[in-house]
Amino acid sequence: MRHLIPAAALALGLAACTSSGPPPAPSPQNAPTGVTPNTFVLPTGSGCAGEIARFQAVMDNDLATGHTTAGVHGRVSAEIATARATCAAGHEGGAIGQLNATKARFGYR
Repeated sequence: MRHLIPAAALALGLAACTSSGPPPAPSPQNAPTGVTPNTFVLPTGSGCAGEIARFQAVMDNDLATGHTTAGVHGRVSAEIATARATCAAGHEGGAIGQLNATKARFGYR
């Protein structure tokens, strides 16, 4: 009789562990805080315009996921705007240089 009680407890414990399958994946609008939604896509494009658009998208995502503050996002976005203007003026190398300096200053590769 002593052996039946632990065996019954084990069987009951194992029965409680069964599940009907994995939990549903969160929808993009309900993604956990700090996680990039699976709908995030980097912009395409070439040259300085493409590089600038991609870095702005990364910064926007970092703000949305809580990986940066609004203050830092604003400062970086202002520097990105300067690089964007340099790029639009036809100064590809200067714009890429400005963008790379911004990335280095704020810890992005």
